[in-house]
Amino acid sequence: MTDELFREDADLAECTATVLAHAEGGLILDRTVYYPLGGGQAGDAGEMVASGGAHLAIVDARKSKEHPGGIVHVAAADADLSLFTPGTPVTARIDVARRSAHRRFHTATHLLCALIPHPVNGCSITQGYARLDFHTDEPLNKEALNEGLARLVREARPVRHRWISEAELDANPGLVRSMSVQPPRGLGRVRVIEIEGVDLQPCGGTHVSNTADIGAVVVTKLEKKSAMTRRVVLGFAAIAETPA
Repeated sequence: MTDELFREDADLAECTATVLAHAEGGLILDRTVYYPLGGGQAGDAGEMVASGGAHLAIVDARKSKEHPGGIVHVAAADADLSLFTPGTPVTARIDVARRSAHRRFHTATHLLCALIPHPVNGCSITQGYARLDFHTDEPLNKEALNEGLARLVREARPVRHRWISEAELDANPGLVRSMSVQPPRGLGRVRVIEIEGVDLQPCGGTHVSNTADIGAVVVTKLEKKSAMTRRVVLGFAAIAETPA
């Protein structure tokens, strides 16, 4: 299994590790700062540096299908992995700008959940935008949502993670907002994200430590996807791009 250092400290940008195996187009390490694709959030990218100085570009991170509990650090298709054999000590570094965007957008989606009191049935968090699909037939107001986001960012609310037991989660089913992604089971505990006085829900993603760190995030698009689905797309105010 890969020790997931990012679960406890999303500020970590690099770590030392040991290559355990080659699998699925990349490397599995004994520990990592790389977040793997999951829960709607894109995986991290960056580089791997072997003890001898060899560099390897990492284009994605994903949960391994071949090695349960392992995280695959995906290399480019033409990459040479020969200097990264099992047992090789490495330094794993993430693309900090990419991680920062993921953290800001992911935390902003939690603010949206506080502003829109309906279940979520779809989510995507990337470096360029984030979107949430809400299960509701009620119309949404872009101006009101942007005012709400700006207020919660301005209020500088602390953002923390903690762990609760599966029994605690079962006793409070309302904590789960997502209809499409359920918290992982079988470990006896579940990670929850708390934005002080605003939101509390299970989540394994990476987040900023204070809503003020989100910065200027705005709703760029509202869309009626079906009779009971309303899509909200977020972008950074400086770029304000909407995905095609």
